[in-house]
Amino acid sequence: MVLVLYTLLVSPVGGRNLGVMFALSYLTNTALKFGLNLPRPFTDHPEAASAAAKATALGPGLPSGHTQMGATLWLGMAAQQRRTWLWVLAGVMVALLAASRLILVVHYPSDILVGLLLGVVFAFGATMYLQVGGLTRWLPVAALLLVAALLPATAPREIPVGLGLLAGFWAMQPTFLPPRTWPKRLLVGALGLLIVFALHFALGALPHAIKDLNVVRALRYAALVLVAGQGVPLLLRPLLPAHTERSERQKAEA
Repeated sequence: MVLVLYTLLVSPVGGRNLGVMFALSYLTNTALKFGLNLPRPFTDHPEAASAAAKATALGPGLPSGHTQMGATLWLGMAAQQRRTWLWVLAGVMVALLAASRLILVVHYPSDILVGLLLGVVFAFGATMYLQVGGLTRWLPVAALLLVAALLPATAPREIPVGLGLLAGFWAMQPTFLPPRTWPKRLLVGALGLLIVFALHFALGALPHAIKDLNVVRALRYAALVLVAGQGVPLLLRPLLPAHTERSERQKAEA
């Protein structure tokens, strides 16, 4: 939800670019986790972690997903905005995430370190300007959804989730500016989250036989992204001034 608010209230184009890197980071993390299939600290010593801690530790150990995704998100926002206070906040958030995974005994230090390094790489990748249109916008989306449709039923659920997120962010083309006053920001943020949560719960209410299909799972997450980045601004058009993607790029580079 932090990424939704960042996109709606701070930087629509920056949020889209960060979203692409976030999805790529998620897919990379998933590929490494299940490809390497390395154990967690409690694998051989079940008593090392509590049941609540284990519930937050899904899949193999390396790299730490919480650390990697937290670093991608928070450091990506800081790298885009280039403000000292945001760098400090991002550093604190990432440090707390990393420390919590060690304290809960759900990761080895090496898991944390690799996750952090990967997160930094994708965070700085979010500073690149990604411009797509026409076939370069829709062909990758179609390819990603096709891959999701062809996945075996036994594939980790994280793969179609990541493919759906990447398809949604890649297809997104923000055509609005953030609200300029705090009352409008609060209203847009609250209504935006309400709409996204409503869609999330509505899609989650689908029968398991349908929603657990890999291609449907990918479509669900792609839909959530597109509704957050394009549907919400369309519904809240009176509160969000319109613009072209190029104008925000020029403003960011000024």
